[in-house]
Amino acid sequence: MTEDRTLIIGASGGIGSALTDELRARGEVVGLSRSADGLDLTDEASIERVLGALESTFDRIIVTTGGLQIGEAGPEKTIRALDPANMAAQFALNAIGPALVLKHALPLVPRDRRSVVAVLSARVGSIGDNHIGGWISYRAAKAAVNQILRTSSIEYGRLRKQAILVSLHPGTVQTDLTGPYLGRNKSVTPQEAARNLVRVIDGLTPEDTGQFFDWAGKPVPW
Repeated sequence: MTEDRTLIIGASGGIGSALTDELRARGEVVGLSRSADGLDLTDEASIERVLGALESTFDRIIVTTGGLQIGEAGPEKTIRALDPANMAAQFALNAIGPALVLKHALPLVPRDRRSVVAVLSARVGSIGDNHIGGWISYRAAKAAVNQILRTSSIEYGRLRKQAILVSLHPGTVQTDLTGPYLGRNKSVTPQEAARNLVRVIDGLTPEDTGQFFDWAGKPVPW
């Protein structure tokens, strides 16, 4: 019987670390991060090098990286605050980075059994659920990663029939990323978020590939 294996991209972050702890009871967890492994999602050469050095395949590949505030640039409250360099940085980390992981992760996805490739997105990336505006660069980057995931799921499906690719919204999680923006929003600990995400991943079927789900397993509109 094949040992259960999980690959966590961004294992040093709040959610990534909690997912690593949660899934270690299942089997082997390989956690990768920029600080420990030199995996920089804004540098394709590092992604190709680190993922290319991995052996065998994984039952789960979970991309937990992302950034709401990059450097000193927080999310814009108005289109008048839009800065092209800050917007490009959002796309580089939150959209292009996960796309490059999907580009180089295909050999790590098994051909002969169910597997899940999940990218953490955000509900604010939903175009249909946007009713208050603001946060233009972050919203747009997350909408882009949803499209990247959706499109990749079609190609993966041709090559890995049992692979399930999904975008997941973890809820508002108490991490360094969200700390300055929690306000009055209901939030959960990284440990609770990890349990919720694992529950959703466990319940997915091949018919769910290419979809966007929240922490409770409910579909999120595009």
